[in-house]
Amino acid sequence: MGWADLLTAPHPASWYAETASKTDHPAVSAPLTCDVCVVGAGYTGLSAALHLAQAGLDVVVVEAARVGHGASGRNGGQVHSGQRLDQEELEQLAPADAARLWDLAEEAKALVLSLIERHAMDVQWRAGLAFAASSSREQRSAATHAAHLADRYGYDRIEVLSRDAIHGHIPSNAFFGGSIDHGAGHLHPLRYAQGLARAATAAGARIFETSRASLDPLRAGGYPIKADNVILATNGYLGDLCKPVARHVLPINNYMVATAPLDDPDQILTGGLAAYDSRFVVNYWRLSPDNRLIFGGGESYGARFPKDIATKVRRNMTRIYPHLAQVPITHAWGGTLAITASRLPHFARPAPNILSASGFSGHGIAIATLAGRIMADAIRGQVTDFDTMARLPVAPFPGGPVAPALLGLAVWWYSMRDRLGI
Repeated sequence: MGWADLLTAPHPASWYAETASKTDHPAVSAPLTCDVCVVGAGYTGLSAALHLAQAGLDVVVVEAARVGHGASGRNGGQVHSGQRLDQEELEQLAPADAARLWDLAEEAKALVLSLIERHAMDVQWRAGLAFAASSSREQRSAATHAAHLADRYGYDRIEVLSRDAIHGHIPSNAFFGGSIDHGAGHLHPLRYAQGLARAATAAGARIFETSRASLDPLRAGGYPIKADNVILATNGYLGDLCKPVARHVLPINNYMVATAPLDDPDQILTGGLAAYDSRFVVNYWRLSPDNRLIFGGGESYGARFPKDIATKVRRNMTRIYPHLAQVPITHAWGGTLAITASRLPHFARPAPNILSASGFSGHGIAIATLAGRIMADAIRGQVTDFDTMARLPVAPFPGGPVAPALLGLAVWWYSMRDRLGI
């Protein structure tokens, strides 16, 4: 399977696709004219389209596959606080902007919740996100981080947990402690993407599916599009659409499973929490409303997925929950996201009248939704927040096949460190 196949394939047979509605937007079938053309119908593009349409602009969204086809419809559903890097790191990398970056991240969470409420999205929102420390060092770091956020930013929603306390929430011997962020949470990611699409359409945006775009000249589905501005919102599915952006973001694949409904879900998680651990290749999990364990973990680079995703993910799952070694896995799927070298999102103006935001590095539900609003604001002349995000240090990756090879080596090394507890 190559990148073109990934772009045009239907939604994978995931638990998310099985429990979401089906989208039915037409393909582009004639030339189009609009104020803004948005390329990509994930969180970023749909949020941009919604905010632009609400401001009275004529917006067209073109999507190569289906609404939420990419990472927006396949991820772990976790809505985190902060940016992808901790505030302590941002204070070193971007000291002049660190405080604003924290405020923007808080705005991002609030934006997600306000959109869910305002547009009556049935996305199974639950508050509470647990961090599980895989070593005593990571536990100490979690406590220090929580204290820093409380002291410097007034964020007091994080409850630090001892080893005994985290076992009350995550019954596993794999962890040395952790924390619960009561200001974060989790949701059904594909339903959220589809909710954004319905809201954007109700506001007047036109969405076209199965209509792959190209630039210079701007076309979709083979038909020309005349637009005053273009927003690129393709994240891990950028392909060769825009080389200046592609140099800064790298697509990676991540994998998930859903088990059969569990007889005793309190032996997995309690209190409606979702969880993630401190490993370099992060494991993340939550329970569905019908008590399935939805568990993600494992990465690869390139266009091909493993033949047996379920076995790959089960290895990680049973390191945390050995008693699930024989539990039936009913769904197994993969998805492609995009990372940057610094794990900070890449905001750019790759050409006149073109804006781009991508590379959310697994932290995209809130930040990508915010990115759409920020680009909508920038098109309307409010560029302050866009410029703040565009100043983030995001170096380009090495060219050609070197980047995936180097990253694969780095993942192998850090995975070995995880296993050795270093």
